[in-house]
Amino acid sequence: MKASLKLLIFAIIGGIVITLITGLINNTPEMLVGVVYYGYPLAWLQMLVIAPQYFPWHVHPLRLVLDILVWTVIVWIILFAVSKARKK
Repeated sequence: MKASLKLLIFAIIGGIVITLITGLINNTPEMLVGVVYYGYPLAWLQMLVIAPQYFPWHVHPLRLVLDILVWTVIVWIILFAVSKARKK
C-alpha cells in the first residue's frame, strides 16, 4: 500500500474517532434554553431538554460530515508533518 493512501486512511479513521469523541463535549450557547448541543467545532448532535416528544436526540447529518472533514484534514496535516519529520 502506498504511503499516501495509508496516511489518508489513518486520517479518515482519526477524523471519525475525534468527531465521535467531541460528541461528548457540550457546545451550547449561554442563553439557549431547551436544547443542548454537542460536538466541536460544529454542533452536530442535539438533545431536546424541554418536552421531548419521543426520542430527544437528533443528529444533523451535514454538520456531522463537515465535522468529520474538519478533523480529517487536521489529522492528515499532523500525520503528514510527522512523516516528513521522520524522513529527515
